[in-house]
Amino acid sequence: MSVSIIRRVASPKKVLTAAAVAAATAGMALSAAPAQAATGSASSAQAIAHRMIPDAAQFAAFSKIVSHESGWNPSATNGSSGAYGLVQALPGSKMASAGSDWKTNPATQIKWGLDYMNSRYGSPTAAWSFWQANGWY
Repeated sequence: MSVSIIRRVASPKKVLTAAAVAAATAGMALSAAPAQAATGSASSAQAIAHRMIPDAAQFAAFSKIVSHESGWNPSATNGSSGAYGLVQALPGSKMASAGSDWKTNPATQIKWGLDYMNSRYGSPTAAWSFWQANGWY
């Protein structure tokens, strides 16, 4: 839908208000972007993860978690808890152990998330099983 069509349907303020209400209803938070824009899009973050997790079952489980947690948005921020990034680390600064560029680099976030899943659950597939049972990991 083009911007001109949106403007004909409703004022930009109403569109943004509707988007904020829809996001809040879905449990998402609209927030300002971090000081630096995230590197790459969701598809490039997925490609990075696929290279880092060559096993198909482990990648699929990791992907399901990240899809639910952040929609593959490296700058996703939970307005309630402050969880941040692809894997919604809480606090997000925990990911600094994987690299100083944790706020903007999907590869750093993926490395941290994979290490977390392996150390806490044994694997991404085990983390996904836990997520399915509990709605979080």
